[in-house]
Amino acid sequence: MSLARDDVYEVLSNRRRRFVIHYLRRNDARAALGALAEHVAAWENDIDVAAVGSDARKNVYTSLQQFHLPKMEDLNLVRFDRRAGEVELTDEADEVDVYLEVVEGNDVPWSLYYLGMGGLAGLVTLGHALGAPILAGLSDASCAMFTITAIAALASIHTYYTRKMRLGSDGAPPEIDG
Repeated sequence: MSLARDDVYEVLSNRRRRFVIHYLRRNDARAALGALAEHVAAWENDIDVAAVGSDARKNVYTSLQQFHLPKMEDLNLVRFDRRAGEVELTDEADEVDVYLEVVEGNDVPWSLYYLGMGGLAGLVTLGHALGAPILAGLSDASCAMFTITAIAALASIHTYYTRKMRLGSDGAPPEIDG
């Protein structure tokens, strides 16, 4: 089953549900509801898990149990065993990754970085081909190496950033830790 785009956006629009995905990915895709609620409450309140009070834990526990987990289960993102209080991430949850490139504040989307790099490489190549003063002294191989190196460097930075900002990466969820 493939998730509808609107369903994915609906799930990801809620911070608690993003935190659920993050926690489950960090913990072998399964957790007890109580532990999950404690971690979500800690992230929401920007405190250590040990400092989570019973009211905060109960609030998160109840909303996860009654609303968020059933919604996620309906979309087959998690399996929720209410009786045992166990939550398990499904393989279907991997499909949400493509929707998670979040551009915050004044950040620029990665597609524009690649467009800029392509434009720069094109200008260098064109300038070299037309004999522009600064670029005329470069060999064809040097122009090619510039392009290859620039694209590889940008792709490496993008890969690092994307892995750091992925739900389930080490530490707190990206929107808290990022």
